[in-house]
Formats: sequence, structure tokens, C-alpha cells
Amino acid sequence: MPRAGTTPSTPSVPAQWTTRSLLKWMASAFTEKGLDSPRLCAELLLAHVIGCDRLRLYMDADRPAAPLERETLRGLVARALKHEPVQYLVGEAWFFSLPFHVDKRVLIPRSCTETIVEHILQHHRAEPGFAPGGAVTLADICTGSGCIAVALLKNLPNAHAAAVDISKDALAVARDNAERHKVIDRLDLLEGDLLNPLVGHPSGQQLHYLVANPPYIPDAEWDSADPAKAVGPNVKGFEPELALRGGPDGLRFVRPLIEHAPKNLRAGGTLMIEIAASTADAALAQATANPMLASPSVINDLEGHPRVLLASKA
Repeated sequence: MPRAGTTPSTPSVPAQWTTRSLLKWMASAFTEKGLDSPRLCAELLLAHVIGCDRLRLYMDADRPAAPLERETLRGLVARALKHEPVQYLVGEAWFFSLPFHVDKRVLIPRSCTETIVEHILQHHRAEPGFAPGGAVTLADICTGSGCIAVALLKNLPNAHAAAVDISKDALAVARDNAERHKVIDRLDLLEGDLLNPLVGHPSGQQLHYLVANPPYIPDAEWDSADPAKAVGPNVKGFEPELALRGGPDGLRFVRPLIEHAPKNLRAGGTLMIEIAASTADAALAQATANPMLASPSVINDLEGHPRVLLASKA
């Protein structure tokens, strides 16, 4: 499978390339190259080439790979080892146990963003009287692929959402995903800047939940030459800069959301904004100073990083 000079060092070449040995080889190569979630990347690529779901890889682990499959996989692995995101290579990413179409028009959904979905679902279960009959209204600002809004609608069958993005291309991807998961009838796709499209929207001023994953990478991190602080080549080289950069302090879009989003919430409504860990203190200070917000805090994502600003409408 490997060719000299094309990949990092790999385990010894097996007598026959099977699903099991291919996964082992790819995971090792991706680990050595420093790719995120190397085993998942290997599974995504091989499932894409074979044309099966990831579970089938383990149900038929000793299946021999055909020559064309090996050749196709070799080309994709070479691109992945140059940091081209595997999710773009296969056109799909998983978020909250759901598959989403992704391409270079949108950010790749990440596990840290699942923190927002999980918190809202827990809050909804703990406070059933907050939205009688589960008739939740919510807005997802900077929706991108639509992963947050769609995941919430899939888990809240009586909910209705507005998904907002300044990018028409991103909204086209969000529409595809909403149609794929059969929630398009409960989703309004609104083009515009931050909260502006909610003006005049039927539920825009009485939302139970307003969530956002805006651009939040500070310029210093974007331009950093320090490997410990720098944005990874898989992100900087391939994902849309429009959805990533948050200005000099990383708060160019977070700041107006904290200031104005409470106007769109009903009393007790929840505001959640994904932020950079490096800006958590500054975002929390602004939320604390806003008299329209109560009990602001920053909660950690699944990896333990201070990632989401949480507050409620006072």
C-alpha cells in the first residue's frame, strides 16, 4: 500500500491488505503526522472508498481490498498527510452522532461544539415548564453547516429554529443537511449579519435559546509562529477564513452578540456562545457587566477547555 517517500514510517507491509491492516496502517501514519483523531480519519476514508458505513468496517475486518480501492485510498491518504481535512475529502463529518455534508464552504463540525447541544438538551429535560409541550424556539447564529440547529431539531421534535449566516454558500449547505435529516420544515434559513436577520422574525424577540459559533480566533493566534499557539495547517489552509477570524482580540463578533442577544430572548432564555479559550475571561467580564444577563459563566468543552459562554436573560 505505501510507496517509498510518500508517507511517514509505517508498520511492516502485510501479505494481504485487508480492512483491518489498512485501518492500522492509516491510523499509524496519521498519528505520526499529528492529525486530529487519526483512527476516525482512517475509518472515514476507508468507509468512503469501500462505500459502506463505519460499523461495517469492523463487521468485515478481514475483507481483502481490491486493487482499485487501494489505489484510490492511497491518493486520499497522500492528501490527508498534507493536512487536507479528511472530512472534506469524503464530504462528510459527524456531529452529535449525526452525519453532515461538509465542503470548503463551511467549517467542519467539532466535538467541542457539541457542548452547546448537550447543555440545551439537559436544560430542556430539567425545566419542562420552560417550553410547554416542548414548543422550543431557538436561533443558531453563524450556523455554517447547520450542525447545531439540525442536531437540536432532531432531538427536540416540537422545536422550531432560525439558522442565520452571512454566507449564502453556507446556508446552502445548511439547507442540504436540514433536508437530509428531515427537519427543513421546522427551520428558517436567514441570510445576514449576526442578529440582524432576526428583526421582524416571528419568534425573534422571544427565543428560548440563542446559540452562536461565531468567528473567534484572535489575530495573534492566526498569525502566530509558535506551534503551541498557531492555528493548525488543516484549518488555516483549507477551512473558510470568513468563519474563523475574530479580529485583533477575537471578540469582534462575540462582543455584539453579548451586548444585543438578550433583546432576542424571553425572560429566563439561555444564551450560549462558543469562544476561544484565550478570550474566556474577557467575554465573561463583558457578560457580567451586562444588566440584561444573569448568572454568566464559562463552561468547559469535552476536552476540558473553557469554550462556551453561558448566561440567561435577566
